[in-house]
Amino acid sequence: MKNVHQYYVYILASKIRGTLYIGMTNDLQRRVYEHKMGITKGFTSKYGVNKLIYFETFKDVNEAIEREKRLKKWNRAWKIELFEKNNPSWQDLAKDWYDDILTD
Repeated sequence: MKNVHQYYVYILASKIRGTLYIGMTNDLQRRVYEHKMGITKGFTSKYGVNKLIYFETFKDVNEAIEREKRLKKWNRAWKIELFEKNNPSWQDLAKDWYDDILTD
């Protein structure tokens, strides 16, 4: 049986109406944790962009890469319209993922 992989294209925000970041990963939980902890130095840690506000799931890595590239070319209004359909209040979809880790 073939091992089934999943890939994710995600959007992070610093706050409501704040800075946005689009990324792609094969492990969403790990990658969001890295953003939240500022493990990787760069744009997201510099600007405090660590709230997961949107993601899409793919079975094909090439489809995920292409989707990430397309979304990065979109203007800000289109990006906001995309995720506000399901997340109008810009809630952090990963807010409870790490409660056991971060409260110890």
